[in-house]
Amino acid sequence: MASSPPVFRFAPSPNGRLHLGHAYSALENQRLAARFGGELLLRIEDIDLTRCRPEFEQGIDEDLAWLGIGFAPQVRRQSRHFDDYRRALDRLDAMGLVYPCFCSRQEVKDAVRRREAEAGTPWPRDADGAPLYPGTCRALSETESHRRREAGEPHVLRLAIGRALARMAGAALSYRLFDENVAESEVAVDPARWGDVVLARKDVPTSYHLSVVVDDALQGVSHVVRGKDLEAATDIHVLLQRLLDLPTPRYHFHRLLSDETGQKLAKSRLSQSLADLRAQGTSAEAIRRQLGFT
Repeated sequence: MASSPPVFRFAPSPNGRLHLGHAYSALENQRLAARFGGELLLRIEDIDLTRCRPEFEQGIDEDLAWLGIGFAPQVRRQSRHFDDYRRALDRLDAMGLVYPCFCSRQEVKDAVRRREAEAGTPWPRDADGAPLYPGTCRALSETESHRRREAGEPHVLRLAIGRALARMAGAALSYRLFDENVAESEVAVDPARWGDVVLARKDVPTSYHLSVVVDDALQGVSHVVRGKDLEAATDIHVLLQRLLDLPTPRYHFHRLLSDETGQKLAKSRLSQSLADLRAQGTSAEAIRRQLGFT
């Protein structure tokens, strides 16, 4: 029986206009999908309902069409699939791996400072450099947690990383890394370095970590091509895939583009958008040449 063609995906968030870094990622997905004889999907990651806007999604469509990138007809918009993420969260909760955290960001910072002062040493950081959550709410009784949730206290839902890893004891946690020459290597992961990550918020029943693994599985994504800034996060994704009995795709991490100051291009820093470049008369072909896609 012939195997199914590989499935790739490009997954932007409509919380601003795309810049050259997004163009590079989209073009790299297109190039590798063609190289492997695969299909390329478009996913709109719009779980942040406060920042994602229709005009930005329209801008994504315009920019990708201008670059000449074609996708399979069906587009998945995360905001229409909260029930999928809620079901996955319920499965983790039934395993005893999820707990509510009522700490504000400031309270977390204060708790970390107190512990650093007591220990006289820096508090551990995650792979992105943020302090690990100190577990303040992990020890709350079910009665207390239920009371506070029923009272409407703002909270997030965290993954109890220690319990999750204990459940996976003896299992090899790894993924396959691939390159454009179809060569692959096995990469072991270390989810513990992320601590008790947030899986959902009170107003949004998911997070990036949870939704991305659910989406990849439901869309049949076999090959994930994304920037090196997300390489470390794959540790958590592999763990969630194993806990939820979801397949683990193969991964490829491409280089990141920087501005003249050496900082990574980002919407938050108002990096020049593709729309601005287009308005200045830059052609799509010039963008392709600049990024190395001839």
